Amino acid sequence: MNLEFKEEQKFTQWWLWLLLIPIGFLPVFGIYKQLIRGESFGDKPMSDAGLIFLAVFVFALLGLFVLMKLKTSITSKGIQMSFFPFVTKNVDWSEIQTAKVLNYGFVGGWGIRLGTKYGTVYNMKGNKGLAIQLKNGKRFLVGTQKEADLKAFMAKMPVETEG
Repeated sequence: MNLEFKEEQKFTQWWLWLLLIPIGFLPVFGIYKQLIRGESFGDKPMSDAGLIFLAVFVFALLGLFVLMKLKTSITSKGIQMSFFPFVTKNVDWSEIQTAKVLNYGFVGGWGIRLGTKYGTVYNMKGNKGLAIQLKNGKRFLVGTQKEADLKAFMAKMPVETEG
């Protein structure tokens, strides 16, 4: 059997970038005003070093959002999931009790969510995902934007997928 399901997701929500990009301009403007023009930035300006540290932190955070991706690969051997740069999971079918595609609702945001009724949730957007119950009792869920394709694929896999 040479079946394979692949999906790669990134943060592409326009409203998220509408919020994040202006945040990136704030320290740039502060550095321009305070370090280049020699004027205080704000009523209670932070030190030049503090302003530079803030700029580095903000751009590192923005870079993280650019680089973050959720990759899912499911084959006849098992499920591989990577939430770059944080976590990678490789699970063989022999370790899986159930794997179900479902609507998990809103779990308090996107990214990595701990302590939900599905265990750890890895998602980028939306509310559809593959809920995996391992034979050892652990659970996790991987979000998907390809619900119909994933359901069709999972119907061919060697675990309980309905119920």
